[in-house]
Amino acid sequence: MKIAFPVNEKSIEAEINNVFGRSNFFLLADSETLEYEIFENPAVSAAGGAGIVAAQKVVDIGADAVITYQCGKNALDVLEAANVNIIGAVPGSIRVILDRFNAGELTSEAKKHGGFHDHGAR
Repeated sequence: MKIAFPVNEKSIEAEINNVFGRSNFFLLADSETLEYEIFENPAVSAAGGAGIVAAQKVVDIGADAVITYQCGKNALDVLEAANVNIIGAVPGSIRVILDRFNAGELTSEAKKHGGFHDHGAR
């Protein structure tokens, strides 16, 4: 399974960024081989609508799932429309989270919040 993670560092040792739409990058990892690619997030500096743009990027890179702490309603709508599974994140590096995912330990959904929440452009 190909899983996307919002991150601010280009490493499988990175931790998940707390803000899905404002992460610098998306790390797309194969959950079986742990091979990964890094993609820039085109929404990182958006004045508004970052969640939608970020979610579309996750869809475009071919993710089957995204592991994140929280996801706004608009981003959620894009991901759900594309049948991308949203999984709640846990602390630790992407490598550790993938190990926990493969062990069947990640079952909760990410927190969902609605509307504009003024994270501000960077």
